[in-house]
Amino acid sequence: MNKIKAISTGLLFLLIPLSCWSANLSREQIKGLDEQVQEIKKDVLAISAELQLLEEKLLYPSTSQVSLFVSVAKEGNYIPDAVQIKIDGKKVAHHIYSFKEVDALHRGGVQRIYTGNIRGGNHRLDISVIGKSGGSKTKRKITYTLNKGVGPKLVEISLGSGGSAIKIKDQ
Repeated sequence: MNKIKAISTGLLFLLIPLSCWSANLSREQIKGLDEQVQEIKKDVLAISAELQLLEEKLLYPSTSQVSLFVSVAKEGNYIPDAVQIKIDGKKVAHHIYSFKEVDALHRGGVQRIYTGNIRGGNHRLDISVIGKSGGSKTKRKITYTLNKGVGPKLVEISLGSGGSAIKIKDQ
């Protein structure tokens, strides 16, 4: 019981100076502080975005960069459940799709599933897709030879065109 009294007395002595201090602050001072906080938040977000771009340039130089994107054919009714991608036998990406992600893909969205570095030359790209087409579950696999030259490489993996086929658009 004595501990409770001591704690409540201590809290009372802490709250009295705080209430006096807050009474001295005007609404305009509080509004000014809020505006400063909002400006700082904007600055931090801008710095974060800039750092992310610099980090990407450092980690993935354009001479060795490869980016893989996944899309769903607009004319198809294919619903992807999961995609797994291997480059030269090494698993580099695996993604299980949520309902919202599938909806975004059907509305024309494109997902960047992988960005990484590979040396120039030919590389084996193995793509495995599990999904649904016309109500039945499908499993598809495709092997593609990726020719990496100088400069960044962009590869689009289009799912569902012609039933549940996988098409590769290499740029």
